[in-house]
Amino acid sequence: MQAIVVKNVSRLCHAKPIVTVNGRYPGPTIYAREGDRLIINVTNHAQYNMSIHWHGLKQFRNGWADGPAYITQCPIQSGSAYAYDFNITGQQGTLWWHAHILWLRATVYGAFVIMPKVGVPFPFPQPDEEAEIILGEWWNSDVEEIVKQGNKLGLPPTMSDAHTINGKPGPLFPCSDKHTYAIEVQWRKTYLLRIINAALNDELFFSIAGHNMTVVEIDAVYIKPFTTASLLIAPGQTTNVLLHADGTPSRYFMATRPFNDAPIPVDNRTATAILQYKGIPTTVLPLLPVLPEPNDSEFAEAYNAKLRSLNSGKVPLAVDRHLFYTIGLGTNPCPSCLNGTRLAASLNNISFLMPKVGLLQAHYFNVSGVFRLDFPDRPPTVFNYTGTPLNANLGTLQGTRLSRVAFNSTVELVLQDTSLLTIESHPFHLHGYNFFVVGRGTGNFDHAKDPAKFNLVDPPERNTVGVPTGGWTAIRFRADNPGVWFMHCHLELHTMWGLKMAFVVENGNGPEESILPPPRDLPPC
Repeated sequence: MQAIVVKNVSRLCHAKPIVTVNGRYPGPTIYAREGDRLIINVTNHAQYNMSIHWHGLKQFRNGWADGPAYITQCPIQSGSAYAYDFNITGQQGTLWWHAHILWLRATVYGAFVIMPKVGVPFPFPQPDEEAEIILGEWWNSDVEEIVKQGNKLGLPPTMSDAHTINGKPGPLFPCSDKHTYAIEVQWRKTYLLRIINAALNDELFFSIAGHNMTVVEIDAVYIKPFTTASLLIAPGQTTNVLLHADGTPSRYFMATRPFNDAPIPVDNRTATAILQYKGIPTTVLPLLPVLPEPNDSEFAEAYNAKLRSLNSGKVPLAVDRHLFYTIGLGTNPCPSCLNGTRLAASLNNISFLMPKVGLLQAHYFNVSGVFRLDFPDRPPTVFNYTGTPLNANLGTLQGTRLSRVAFNSTVELVLQDTSLLTIESHPFHLHGYNFFVVGRGTGNFDHAKDPAKFNLVDPPERNTVGVPTGGWTAIRFRADNPGVWFMHCHLELHTMWGLKMAFVVENGNGPEESILPPPRDLPPC
């Protein structure tokens, strides 16, 4: 049972009411095993409409349980309830859940841990204990009011006042000595840390002073282990690491701050938590780790290059459908806004317009007039995508335009950043699927030369991937999950401006390859 309730919470010398699940911030961890069926009742007692997304769960044939508002369901209205009913099939590891409407995931989020089936070991040394480490953001003011004000002015909402580790900013912030997460470890024991980036708008570095970490899993997929002093994690991503408590027994800071190699402002202060060896007095001052520089793109590229899947026999070698999407920022006229314009974002010059009814319902019941199936496979205009920053208006259109994909076809999608207004990194999340990250690079994607450099042997398998600043990322997947599946930037700022779209994956042959019937208690629109 998950109750959406408002609770007063104090951070950084400021108290305010926030939306929570069961009065907890962050929300409760959900534990399950591969093969389980879950029925999670969500009752909404808050003043906002609500929906919950189970981030990374594939929801095979069952988009009704996926959660994004107005994509696979209408939101749960205040005073109403909805039961998310789904199976966990072929997945194990760390995922997470969060609100998927407005900016409510600023406080409505938690870990989702899928244990292996009974008797199935991890493909790495069994840890002695484990813990979840959830990285987030905190605003002193009401987040929804900040967003409304930004929309009214046509400007970005103000940046967060702090980053957090398990909902707490740590003692480097005012009034925060008691708002510091701490984990006690025992010398020579091994700990599995399940790290989640639940921040709304920032890629984050994470380090632990005096300790290396062994990365063993990303986005609930095991990888070839490697050791690192710091890791990089984009919004929406998860990373599991083994921590060997083999340092000199003392107290050490765990720390996180943003990675930002684009010419835009971010909240670059450092949030901290404490790793405390058993028996060490709390009067001992913790040591701070050395994090990479905020704009260290070399570290970012080197780190991402180390991510290699354990088993990649499913990488599509032949491609049925080639897609090329450009990512653009721009402005639209807005007479009532501060500068006469409002910021916008687009894929292939299409800024997504959210519908008023669920797209999955409209597709399943053949409701006309809700969306069009003509999202372009490539941009309408070819230009030097990452050249001198452009302020040109390339004719961005608004629309609820989807891309139809044949069942069981193989898809290659290249996501290309552009210098429209500015270059910037963009983490993208695809609902209903994992995909293989077969390539990435800087500058413009070269259709003739770059595919020859793709990694088709052991590419990382993810559900959320970063597009580098002024660069591109190529992914491949097999469209074997029928339904309507959202794909969007996981920077809430850019999603708000329209940087999103959806795929309609057609049914296959017979009921086993078709969308399941909708539940009876689907929220009304």
